[in-house]
This record gives sequence, structure tokens and C-alpha cells, in this order.
Amino acid sequence: MKAIYMNKLLLIILLAPAALFAQTSFGSVKLGVFDPSATDAGFIIGYEGGWAFDRDLKFGWDIDWFHKSYVDQNLVNQFNNFYGVNSTLNELRASTNLHAIPLMASSTISFPVSYRTEAYINGGIGLEMLLIFYHDYNNPDNSEFRGAFDFAWQLGGGIAYELGPRSDVIIEAAYHYSQPSWDYNATDPQTGRTHTFQQVFDMSGVMLRTGFRFYF
Repeated sequence: MKAIYMNKLLLIILLAPAALFAQTSFGSVKLGVFDPSATDAGFIIGYEGGWAFDRDLKFGWDIDWFHKSYVDQNLVNQFNNFYGVNSTLNELRASTNLHAIPLMASSTISFPVSYRTEAYINGGIGLEMLLIFYHDYNNPDNSEFRGAFDFAWQLGGGIAYELGPRSDVIIEAAYHYSQPSWDYNATDPQTGRTHTFQQVFDMSGVMLRTGFRFYF
């Protein structure tokens, strides 16, 4: 009989943390606009998940996706300086299609400001991954693939309005910092002159987002 009680107690101890986290997990879907230094502003979508120890303190993780096609004017100028001015062709060579995917650990601190409304500040640190589709210098009609990585951090704040006991609508603004880079090797077919350019993707900028947070 004693063994049965001990087994029940052990089962409760093992299942209690899982039950606690299952009741206090949350997920947020966010949509908005991101304006990094490297490109024009564009659409960004993200998901945040984690655990709410209470409605005032949350820890978790955040992943976003930002896509943009643009011409890197800084790289155009480098091509012009080293291999001569050929604006149309060099703009084609420097055109880039990128996907930015930052993944960060995050924390949020909230405090009430009025009935069913709270303000919050949040921050995160992690890694930014860029999936880059660029044009080869000698064959600019051909698109090639490359990846770049860098440390990333983010700091922001917002307002959450309680729709119900397990759901909020949120509006937030944040500053995101990351500067992935990679080396671009180009060889002039006429002179055989080769040069290595460092292409920096300054993904630092402001994002404005809205979305929904659910507790489960």
C-alpha cells in the first residue's frame, strides 16, 4: 500500500511542471512593416511562443520572416570604381533577393495602464539568418544562392488589450539590429583582374506590428 502511495506521489511530482507550463503557455502571431537600412520597407510576419509565469512576466522565443528584392547601390558603386562605370549592367549584377529570418530568445515585462489594457516592454537576442539569391558577376542572368549569419538583438514595447481571459490584441514598435555580411568575389573577364568585395546587409531598423496573443 505504501508503494502505491509513493508511486502516485512521484507521478504527481513529475506531471505537475508539465501541467503548469501547459496552462501558462502563450503564442503570438504578428504582422507589420519593417524598414531596415539595407532595403526599402516591406512586409514582415512573425510568431512568438513561450511561457507566461503570470500576465506580467513572460519568457520565450521569437521568429520572423522578411523578404525583399532590391539593388545594392553600395555594391554598384564598388563595381563602378574597380571595373568602370556600366550602370545598367552593374545594377543587374548587384540586384539581390533576400529572405531575413531572425530567431531570438525573448522576454516581456508588462504593467497595467487602464481597464483591460496593459503596456509592455520586450527584448531579445539571437541569430539572424539571411538566404540570399544574387547574380554572378560574369553571368549576371544567372541567379546563385548564398547564406549569411550574424548576431541580432531587438528592443521594443507596445500595448495589449485583453479581448478575453485567454486572448489579447497587441500593437507594438521595436528596433531591430543585425548586420550579416559575406564576401563577393568578382573577376573582370577582359583584364582577368579579381577583387573580393564585402557585401554588408544592414538589417537594422524599426518595425511596427500588430497581432494577437493567445494563452493556452
